[in-house]
Amino acid sequence: MRRLMVLLILVFGANVFAQSIEHSIIVKDIETQLPIDNAMVVVMKTKQVLLSNEQGKVTFVLNGASNIQVSEMDYESQTVRWATLKDDDFVIYLKNKNNKLVEVVLSKESPQKILQKIVSNSAKKLSTPYRLKVYVREFFMLDNKYSYYNDGLVNFQFSGNKKKATTTLLVEQNRSYGLLETDVSTDLRGYNLNNIMENYCNLNYFQPVLDQKNKKDYDYIIKGHPNNKSYYVMKITPLNKSKKGIDSFEVVYDPEKRIIMEFSCALIPANLDKIDEKPVIGSKNIIKSIVRVNYRLDGTDYYVLSSNEEIAYNLTLKDRIKNIQVRNSFVTTTFNKQNFTYRESDVFKEKTLFNKRNKILTNYWDISGFTATEEEKAIISALDFKM
Repeated sequence: MRRLMVLLILVFGANVFAQSIEHSIIVKDIETQLPIDNAMVVVMKTKQVLLSNEQGKVTFVLNGASNIQVSEMDYESQTVRWATLKDDDFVIYLKNKNNKLVEVVLSKESPQKILQKIVSNSAKKLSTPYRLKVYVREFFMLDNKYSYYNDGLVNFQFSGNKKKATTTLLVEQNRSYGLLETDVSTDLRGYNLNNIMENYCNLNYFQPVLDQKNKKDYDYIIKGHPNNKSYYVMKITPLNKSKKGIDSFEVVYDPEKRIIMEFSCALIPANLDKIDEKPVIGSKNIIKSIVRVNYRLDGTDYYVLSSNEEIAYNLTLKDRIKNIQVRNSFVTTTFNKQNFTYRESDVFKEKTLFNKRNKILTNYWDISGFTATEEEKAIISALDFKM
């Protein structure tokens, strides 16, 4: 009888331990008590990578126990033992590096030459064969109202040569909420899910600023990173606004390894007095364009970790002007050097997931490596109600 009881206890305990349990972690600044967004949380057991949202929160499902590694460029990294993670919404505090002495970096090389080298070297490292499992989210606004939302778990397989990366995109799962009056794929300007990752890896955003013809159109300044002594920050700003608008850049890079750790570029719109009073029917005037991309270096592995991109423009019709806004984000959950096999019919070649038929196998949005904010949950819920 005693043996039977011991056996039952062991079996019950094993079942409990084997259950997949959802955990939530909130990352905060230890001094300000404010949430830290974009902090990288690595589940050591599964090597899953997660990023905190604007509320500093990550949520994930795990079978068993694992230590947690938390890091952010401006903060001291911390590894938390699993035994201490007892409660839901467990708070992990990070200490700011507080390296406030920012110095201008002087170099014999011109900033444009330095930029050319780090872009070339980064693109070379990003073009090696590997695959990324990525959680993709897309918010669509029509005339300043949220009309559609979709997300998906997709796989990008990279191939190519030392000069250029090419990707094959396969959609593993996806879901959509909301209603669209028509297929808006043809209206989307400069937005193509199939090309976005290639642009991030080939660093195509820097083409205008690397063009020798535009050398005198920008002002360059290089400073030490305010919170990380290992990195420099290059700011590139246009000297004059043009009729078509022009981008400004901020690049965080490792000067020793000559690789980009993150970059952002934002469109500075054209002067209002230079915009045509009567735009041509069918023209698309961009009024907002913001891109921010983060990269991860893990040993010899170097790849896109996350991105956020927003584009807004006015489409001129015969009887009115239609305002279109798209906001998307990528979060890499898994890096793998092993290629997968696929059929050509499995390859996704459309611009967005808008018109992709829903395919839900798991609750991938809860284990994606990114947790929606309360505001975003409200938007998704409202669009779901319209269905």
